[in-house]
Amino acid sequence: MEVIHAWSAPRSLSTSLMYSFAQRDDTEVLDEPLYAAYLKSTGADRPYRDELLSKMECDGEKVVKDIIYGPGNKKYRFCKHISKQRLLGLPSELMSKGKHFILIRNPLNILPSFEKVHPLSFAELGLGELVSIYSDLCQMGTPPAIVDADELQQDPEATLRGLCNDLEIPFQASMLKWEAGPIPEDGLWASWWYKTLHKSTGFSSPSNYPHTFPLKHYDLLEQCLPLYNILRRHVKHKSSLLTSTLTPPSLPVPENAKLFAWVGDEIVPREMAKVSVFDSVVQGGDSVWEGLRIYKGKVFKLEEHLDRLFDSAKALAFNNVPTREEVKEAIFRTLITNGMFDNTHIRLSLTRGKKVTSGMSPAFNRYGCTLIVLAEWKPPVYDNDGGIVLVTATTRRNSPNNLDSKIHHNNLLNNILAKIESNNANVDDAIMLDKDGFVSETNATNIFMVKKGRVLTPRADYCLPGITRATVMELVVKENFILEERNISLSEFHTADEVWTTGTMGELSPVVKIDGRVIGGGKVGPVTRRLQSAYKKLTDDSGVPIPTYQKNVDTSCV
Repeated sequence: MEVIHAWSAPRSLSTSLMYSFAQRDDTEVLDEPLYAAYLKSTGADRPYRDELLSKMECDGEKVVKDIIYGPGNKKYRFCKHISKQRLLGLPSELMSKGKHFILIRNPLNILPSFEKVHPLSFAELGLGELVSIYSDLCQMGTPPAIVDADELQQDPEATLRGLCNDLEIPFQASMLKWEAGPIPEDGLWASWWYKTLHKSTGFSSPSNYPHTFPLKHYDLLEQCLPLYNILRRHVKHKSSLLTSTLTPPSLPVPENAKLFAWVGDEIVPREMAKVSVFDSVVQGGDSVWEGLRIYKGKVFKLEEHLDRLFDSAKALAFNNVPTREEVKEAIFRTLITNGMFDNTHIRLSLTRGKKVTSGMSPAFNRYGCTLIVLAEWKPPVYDNDGGIVLVTATTRRNSPNNLDSKIHHNNLLNNILAKIESNNANVDDAIMLDKDGFVSETNATNIFMVKKGRVLTPRADYCLPGITRATVMELVVKENFILEERNISLSEFHTADEVWTTGTMGELSPVVKIDGRVIGGGKVGPVTRRLQSAYKKLTDDSGVPIPTYQKNVDTSCV
């Protein structure tokens, strides 16, 4: 006989699922065989405690060996288990043998009904133990299937077919229906817990709208919900009001699937890196940011980027801003935790912070700023050897009359609209013009051109005066080229000898075509190559060292 173990928290439709399996012609079911052992070991009180202890086996070892794994008359034995009943000291074969799966249900739906029969507590719900069961089975090399009770209610047949497939047993249509009333396998506690189930003949459809949640359980919900979400991430098929039908995408750098980010005042795993819905960055894009690059254990131009971050925060009248040293420490701790010392890009954001209520006014921001340090393995994002292609966007760059680009803010819709145009044209980026038709920058970078040995770049009236832009301007002078900063028309770029863009994300990126016009014969020009080499040497030789970095650290992830 093959044993199927179903682990769940209380009030998770586990008994309905037991009834479903009881309809199979090849399966017998056991209703919480470890219940009496749990009551005896913990001293937990139940209205039926004495009767249960007198009628059920209380020795956990005997339950496992003689009842759960004892002889039977059918091919499968389905054991319904409540997670908290897995006690220390039970025989190891309870977990190492048989097939296991986990049934979960949102605590929002569990808590209101559970207290009708028994007082609520974190231990009684057993979600912590359910996560431990999942972890233990994964460590054994047998990660269990996870089924969400919501899926059972919304589409019983598809969910049961999927579960049977995971368990490698045939699906039987009989699992979808049963006769109203009790079944012989019910535990003696059925009269306390199963009254509603006994009126059913199958999995009940979910209500269109939830019950009002009792606020006295709010604190307990906050404790339980993260555990439910940990398990729910491993459900194969999710359906909810706004569930995406898209296939989960692959990441540009797969190693970034498991990274740590700084959010607020702590380092958290990728899937837990979230801000409040009351945060200003959500409410109105009210945030400032910087892009940083890490080269060989050093943060390049860190002080310059922090200068601009704090200038932008001041320009936007942020209050309760973290100190410069606090921001540095958050950056260093995030990098060290991730083991990222090279080939790394940081998206550093500082939001105005969380609001006490939704609304535009900064007067609602009374919690202080929110700091976000997002470090990723990320090589330069453009083809810096073969070159990139640009088109000119119809979207014009913001004027200082409206929103000054010298404030490095997160409200990037102006740039995003231009980027949409480049995406539609199937090119790398889009050139943005100012209100007078002069070239300002691209949607993501500053831009330079070469004509007859002279290097030109647009004045920073509309464009962001980038850190990489300023660095390259210094290198142009150092390499003895003539540098000119002025208004430049689009046709001058079309007829340039060389063009490149600059930015922390992509460094120096040669441009080989603009609006269908080939630049410099479609190859990377000599001035561009020389400045790329000078820039690389500068990144190798300068930067703020990351504490604890050792040169022999393996940074070959990317």
